[in-house]
Amino acid sequence: MLLVPRSSAELCGLVDVLPVSIQGPPAASSLQTMALRACGLIIFRRRLIPKVDNTAIEFLLLQASDGIHHWTPPKGHVEPGENDLETALRETREEAGLEAGQLTIIEGFRRELNYVAREKPKTVVYWLAEVKDCDVEIRLSHEHQAYRWLGLDEACQLAQFEEMKAALQEGHKFLCSTAA
Repeated sequence: MLLVPRSSAELCGLVDVLPVSIQGPPAASSLQTMALRACGLIIFRRRLIPKVDNTAIEFLLLQASDGIHHWTPPKGHVEPGENDLETALRETREEAGLEAGQLTIIEGFRRELNYVAREKPKTVVYWLAEVKDCDVEIRLSHEHQAYRWLGLDEACQLAQFEEMKAALQEGHKFLCSTAA
């Protein structure tokens, strides 16, 4: 088995590489155990001066239209030829109507969540992104039925999954401890 990096970030050791067989495609049983990969942005806004009042930080959560109607930041599966950040920006545009130019990606924060969804392992990579205009219009796709801007405590209450709650808390802590 040969480990093949999929991007320059992997060459630098910033993200994990997946094992790839050089003897042909993986067996069907191997495909079932490979993790689905998705990427997204934890989008936030600050209504007041940063670091003066940390309650000024509000996170954007979207409510899914299907399944258990869970609340998450915009995210989606990586398409062939896309890198992770391109996926996160595309999914944010598709699901929330926010263009890359309306956001500032916060350097130094990247979280990878690993869990089981619909009986399959899943990896989701998130970055923090601040909207440049705190009154920006959110335009939902058919995949979501509602959105809310929420402070950390309320966002964690709506985010049903522990991994998502932890990512929101880590993002908030990062924002409060840096000059981001």
